[in-house]
Parts: sequence; structure tokens; C-alpha cells
Amino acid sequence: MNRGLWITASGAVLLGAALLATVTLRAGEERIVLRDTDPDTVALGAAVYVEHCAACHGANLEGQPDWRSPGPDGRLPAPPHDETGHTWHHDGETLFRLTKFGIGALIDDPDYASNMPVYDGVLTDEEIVAVLSYIKSTWPEDIRARHDDMESR
Repeated sequence: MNRGLWITASGAVLLGAALLATVTLRAGEERIVLRDTDPDTVALGAAVYVEHCAACHGANLEGQPDWRSPGPDGRLPAPPHDETGHTWHHDGETLFRLTKFGIGALIDDPDYASNMPVYDGVLTDEEIVAVLSYIKSTWPEDIRARHDDMESR
């Protein structure tokens, strides 16, 4: 291999490695991390939950009756966020996106009918993370551990 080609190839490899490191670092920085063991975050989340979520999802995170069956309007009632629901089956990033942008955006169906409001522009990202952290803080330890395991993958 001639020297010029070798230098060009080496430069391309280094540039690619630098780009990969930057993308990986940025992805790590932007990753949603729930802080269910941080008392200040959980307290903020509890207050925001009472104001914006409890009317539908219940004061005790119990959700609405028959939450798995569509109501007369064809829409699903609000699910519970306690251990009896499916919230803990989803990673923090999915829960964040669902809360901020809505179910329709999450499943790429702008016509999806849901009673779940979109909180983009209503709650800050920090408030959304705080609410989700509060919800997670109420789960039994074994479910929190399972959620932590999912988050670490």
C-alpha cells in the first residue's frame, strides 16, 4: 500500500472513531434516567403528579376502572401506574416520550385517539422525569429492581 493511501485510510478510521465516540457520548448524555431514589426529584414529581395526573390515573396511582377495555368513546381509560399496571414494563425513555409527545407520536400514528394529553410545552423535561421518578418510587422493591435491570440493557 502506498504511503498516501495508508495515511488517508488511517485518517478516515480515526475520524470514524471520533465520530462514533461523539455520538455515543451524546446518546449517553441525552438518555432519560429516572431518579426514584432522589428525595427532591420524587417530591417534585409527587406535586406535579397531583396537579396533572391524579385526576385520571388516581390519587393512589390506581388508574380508572376497566382500563384494559375501551370505553363508549372507543378510547382506553387511564391505566394504573402502580405495580398492577404495565407502566413498569416500559423503559424510562419510552415513558418520557409517551408523556411528552403522546401515544400517537410514540407509535407514529397521528390519528390515534387517546385521552392522554400531550405534555410538551406544559411540563418541563425535568418535571416529566420527576413524575416518572415519583411513580417508580412507589413500586415494590422487586419491580423497581426489574425495571432497573431493563434500564441497564
